[in-house]
Amino acid sequence: MITVRDRRPLALQVRDEISELIAERDLKPGDQLPGEAELAALFSVARTTVREALKLLEQDGQIDVRHGVGRFVAPTAVQWPITRLESVTEMMVAMGSPVTNRVISVGMEPASAEEAAALRQAVGSLVVRLERVRSIDRRPIIYSIDVIAGFVVDGNPPAIDWSGSLGALLDERGAAMATSTAQMRAVNLPHGVAAALGEDTHSPWLLMVQTNFTADGRAVLYSHDYHRGDAFTFNVLRRSSGTGK
Repeated sequence: MITVRDRRPLALQVRDEISELIAERDLKPGDQLPGEAELAALFSVARTTVREALKLLEQDGQIDVRHGVGRFVAPTAVQWPITRLESVTEMMVAMGSPVTNRVISVGMEPASAEEAAALRQAVGSLVVRLERVRSIDRRPIIYSIDVIAGFVVDGNPPAIDWSGSLGALLDERGAAMATSTAQMRAVNLPHGVAAALGEDTHSPWLLMVQTNFTADGRAVLYSHDYHRGDAFTFNVLRRSSGTGK
C-alpha cells in the first residue's frame, strides 16, 4: 500500500508494490501482469505513474514487454561460467523451460573473407550458414547465425535436422568441439531482426562471436550468438597475477 510516510518518488513506490503483487499472486515467469488501468485503480495512482513504474521493472529485468500483447513476468537470468564450452541449446535447457528452436534459413554458401579466416579455409569455399532463433515460452532468448565448415555436412545440409543442438550434431559427425576463442560485447539486435521478432530495437543484447575447434585443431564452427540481456549472466573467474594492482 502506498503511504505518505514514504518520501521516495511515487513511481519507485509503485514499482515495489507491483513486485510484491507478483509475489503475493505467485505469478511465474511467463504469467501476464494486470493491465495499467487495473494497477492504477489498485494503487490509487495515475496510469502515467504505473507506466513509469513498469518501465523501471522492465529495466531491472523483472518483467518482459510484448508489444501489442502486454507485460509478463520475466524468466530468471541464467548464471553461466563463461569458461564452460557447450552448445547454446544445452544452456537453454538449464533454464528449466521448454526450448523452441526455429530455423529461419539454412543453406550451403561461399564463405566470406571473415568467415574463411575464422574457419581457416579459402575465401569462397562452401560452408553451411544457419540462422535460428531460440525461444522459451514464445519469448525470443537467443538469435544466432552459425557458419559450419563444409566438411562436417558432406555437402547435404537439407538432409540434416538443424533444430537441435549443434554440439550434439558435431559430436555425431566426428567434429566435437574441444576449445573455442570468443569475444563478447553489448549490442542491439540488427534492426531488421528486431522488427521480425517483435523486439524493441533499443533493448540490450549480449553478442558472443566465437570460433570452435576440435581436439586436433580443426575449426568447425564460427558463430554470432545474440543473448537476451535480461536472460543471461556470464560469470568469469579471475586470478591474481601476483604482481600487485
